[in-house]
Amino acid sequence: MSLRPLTVSLGLAIATAAQASGFSLIESNADGQGSAYAGSAAVAENASTLFFNPAGMTRLPGRQLVASLHAIDVSVRFNDGNAATADGGDAGGLSLVPNLYYAMPITASLWFGLGINVPFGLKTEYDPNWVGKVQGIKSEMKTVNINPAVAWRLNDKLSLGLGLNAMYIEAELTSFVGAPGTLTIRGDDWGYGYNAGLLYEVDGNTRLGLSYRSRVKQHLTGDITFSNMPTLNSGGSADIRLPDTWTLSLYHRLSPRWALLADIARTGWSSFQELRVVRANGITLAATPENWKDTTRYSLGLHYQLAATTRLRMGVGYDETPVPDAQHRTVRIPDNDRLWLAAGVGLRLNDHDSLDFALSHLFVKDAPIANGVTGTYKSRVDILGLQYTHTF
Repeated sequence: MSLRPLTVSLGLAIATAAQASGFSLIESNADGQGSAYAGSAAVAENASTLFFNPAGMTRLPGRQLVASLHAIDVSVRFNDGNAATADGGDAGGLSLVPNLYYAMPITASLWFGLGINVPFGLKTEYDPNWVGKVQGIKSEMKTVNINPAVAWRLNDKLSLGLGLNAMYIEAELTSFVGAPGTLTIRGDDWGYGYNAGLLYEVDGNTRLGLSYRSRVKQHLTGDITFSNMPTLNSGGSADIRLPDTWTLSLYHRLSPRWALLADIARTGWSSFQELRVVRANGITLAATPENWKDTTRYSLGLHYQLAATTRLRMGVGYDETPVPDAQHRTVRIPDNDRLWLAAGVGLRLNDHDSLDFALSHLFVKDAPIANGVTGTYKSRVDILGLQYTHTF
């Protein structure tokens, strides 16, 4: 079954070189982006908390709809120090990532919400005749996650939340296999998982959040196509375990105008040890060792209430790469550590409507590669986020 019409209708152009570690996407709201997603599991100021910590829905003032859109501009350039080498051009580009959330109270202590978001995504695409064409030309992965959730306020301090996740994944990989041929591997699948969280309100100024998103196992099935050798075409499959994530967050109001936010998140990328593509007859077509390691993301942020209707946000974050070394870095995912700088503004238009804007720049550490090709990647990322919130 393919969801391509759905992904097109939603405008899902998945970000090139995913903006959290590996190929995960943290861009699930724009207000959080303004503080580099510090305090993500504790802020709980609108229905997008459903993704970061579903327990936070109990803080919402009523029925609420949140829609956000992120424009992500990425540059990914390879250089091997040889001016005569075809370096593939810029493998990055401009992409759009949308998210949609709705939350509502069922009783005074029970809430229900539904989110549609994009937790993972990847796209790199080089010039067809670049030096690393045998390792990869185009790599694209898209996901759509449907996430219903409930939240329960146990008392005036503690809330719990639980959500289910139905995640659709679609992937395409191409590479060069001899003039003038191209190998194309396509597949898709549905996978299932859950997310859970708790929110503890120490007092009116301080709250702590702890959240967990589970692993999702995907068994992609599709087609293996050789453009110049059609007799070799067949069905195929690949297994991938998308990682789990633990997040611990703090929100603390320092004064009537200032608030401090902090975040530490641990992602289980060690679940991604190998990318293996198997033909329908059970014979392995390709197996790429990945040997990824678990990663930690750290972030700190500030909110400043400039006026009754205007809030300024700023933040800094550091995100580790799961790639262990240059020998395991691949042309398909030339990932490395990155430093976030972010700023944003929230505008309350009236009692029901608000807008949020955010800008982020990511400084990506130069990434050496010695895995089929030898050289260095230089990358940078700029993100513009826009969000509309309506309270009924």
